[in-house]
Amino acid sequence: MKTLADLGDKITGKRVLMRVDFNVPLDKKTFKITNDMRIRQALPTIRRAMEKGARVVLMSHLGRPDGKVVPDLSLDKVAKRLGELLGKPVKFVPECIGDKAKAAVDALKNGEALMLENLRFHPDEEKNCQCFSEALASLGDYYVNDAFGTAHRAHASTEGVTKYLPSVAGFLIAKEVEYLSKATENPDHPFVAVMGGAKVSDKIDVIRNLMKKADALLVGGAMAYTFLKQQGVAVGKSKVEDDKLGLAGELLQQYGKKIVLPVDHVVAAEISEGARAQVVEGKIPDGMIGLDIGPKTAKMYEERIARAKLVVWNGPMGYSEIKTFADGTRRIAQAMANSKAITIVGGGETAEAVEALGLQDKISHVSTGGGASLEFLGGKVLPGIAVLK
Repeated sequence: MKTLADLGDKITGKRVLMRVDFNVPLDKKTFKITNDMRIRQALPTIRRAMEKGARVVLMSHLGRPDGKVVPDLSLDKVAKRLGELLGKPVKFVPECIGDKAKAAVDALKNGEALMLENLRFHPDEEKNCQCFSEALASLGDYYVNDAFGTAHRAHASTEGVTKYLPSVAGFLIAKEVEYLSKATENPDHPFVAVMGGAKVSDKIDVIRNLMKKADALLVGGAMAYTFLKQQGVAVGKSKVEDDKLGLAGELLQQYGKKIVLPVDHVVAAEISEGARAQVVEGKIPDGMIGLDIGPKTAKMYEERIARAKLVVWNGPMGYSEIKTFADGTRRIAQAMANSKAITIVGGGETAEAVEALGLQDKISHVSTGGGASLEFLGGKVLPGIAVLK
């Protein structure tokens, strides 16, 4: 896979159409950016193109406007934040194709950057329409994809445009592929996978793919209760995917001792800030909900992580939005930060938890793509990356 570095000075004075993933979280009331990690992670690629004297044309989506113009989801605020981070103003045009967009691109000087309006204001983006792909491609001489978070979607801006322009990967996508491949291709051993989150069904491909190579799968989150119920352990009112009990049984039978389940739990009668939590071992009493791994489980998982040479983690260990049930997730994050292993955190909530704890710089790689990293780890071909090879 070629990257921006391979283009060298060819991009000087040229229009570089760059797909980035600036789908940043916004405050529900003010629509202000609450976390700019995705913007910061694209900076090396944007900076390199600007330093080489390219005219950089940035495109992204934000939120789910479903093909309609939603003013609160405009990328103008993102362009402003990007300018602050670059220390140079980033121009903005309230369209992504058409005469205004073309005029704004034509007005760019070498080394300047322009942000196009939200791609998903157009229904043709997600439909990967040829006409929309061509209209976007007409704004560039080269195409760079640095949006790993959308690489699992064959959209006009991730797959369609590559039919019309010489196309390469940005540095972020190259880094994502390099690190995630460490888990799927030829991993160092002991290799430990840590899986949390609500549903076994969301992670089934990842579990199957990683279990071919991993030495242990440490399970947390609500998905643990589907496995435990299948084993005949009482789980109280904990969240269980009853229709996936058979699947959990198959996985336990197939991978046996490799799958490590919690031995104690933090439980409460309700999910709320003021809930009275207690630690129970083994069975969860009737009327109680398992909401985090317990201290014995956390210690057991910490020891496994400390002995590993490679650790991949996806999904919180409990209902970590509430502080009372966030300790398991915090301890896993801290264990990974302290580890001498190659440590990889697969996007989404897990990445947010690591960032909130200020541990991102102590992890080898924190993925920017929740769904994309899951599909990659599950062994699927990501269309936005396949077209760059």
